[in-house]
Amino acid sequence: MDTGWLLQWECLFVEPAWMQVWWSHFGTGMTPCIRAVWHKKTLIGIAPLMADGTTAFLLGHSDLCDYMDFIVAPQRGPEFFTVIIEYLQNQGFVLLNLKPVLNESNVVKDLVEIAPGLGCRVVCKPDDVAYSMALPSSWEAFLKRLTGKQRHEIRRKLRRLNAAGQVKYRIIEDVDAVRTEIDIFMALFRSNRPEKAVFMTSRMEAYFRSLAASMAAHNMLRLAFLELDGQPAASVMCFDDHSTVYLYNSGYDLNFSSLSVGLLSKVLSIKDSIQRGRRKYDFLKGDEKYKRYLGGRPVPLFSYRIHLNS
Repeated sequence: MDTGWLLQWECLFVEPAWMQVWWSHFGTGMTPCIRAVWHKKTLIGIAPLMADGTTAFLLGHSDLCDYMDFIVAPQRGPEFFTVIIEYLQNQGFVLLNLKPVLNESNVVKDLVEIAPGLGCRVVCKPDDVAYSMALPSSWEAFLKRLTGKQRHEIRRKLRRLNAAGQVKYRIIEDVDAVRTEIDIFMALFRSNRPEKAVFMTSRMEAYFRSLAASMAAHNMLRLAFLELDGQPAASVMCFDDHSTVYLYNSGYDLNFSSLSVGLLSKVLSIKDSIQRGRRKYDFLKGDEKYKRYLGGRPVPLFSYRIHLNS
């Protein structure tokens, strides 16, 4: 029996380790509706859905899951989505609410194409923007891609940081270490900006802690600290699927803000990703200026509402 080795798990936010943590903290009030589609003995796709009344959603929420998708084997999209749409219609669902999704997602490539032929009406709206970039083979090649001014500024900031004391960029991956070191990340996150402190409620902190532990257990966490003379100045929480590094969140100590530690922690994360041979760096959702400054390119996100009985 083929249990789905052809499935493409290309979206971080549909990884089982991610979805399990999100559901355990935020799934209250929703009904899980995860469905697998088989052709004979071959698994051709998984629909990670949840339901609220007669509306189905991709499992997750845009506040914490920057974009979502279905998991589908190559070339099997039309077959997979035909089964899913007919299932939802037969179960009395009236709306499939999908957001946010990338333009290259399975939603856009296949579902949107076949839905009208299955009696559905499709409504698309712009949702948000993410930023990402392909990574070159070397750090110097990355610097050369920047403008002359950007390249000069990054080198100047790095020199100034190194002149200020002993600099160390420390990465935590071990599950047991993560459970302790996450305390430092939380402190840096909350001290960064008032709105971040408001965001990091006790419930959200529990989620972040569980997520870090789960992703570390699956060898996908890169929790990095930029330290100056042994003091944590900034931190980035990244996830790594061995081809793409995702910058999920960050924080820094305002006492070190004159040394641009927030920006440089991200610069060093990019350098680390290049040195480890990663092909893509995903800054994820949000239009922050530093993403463009560091070479990120905008990637539009969309919201799709599939009215199942047009």
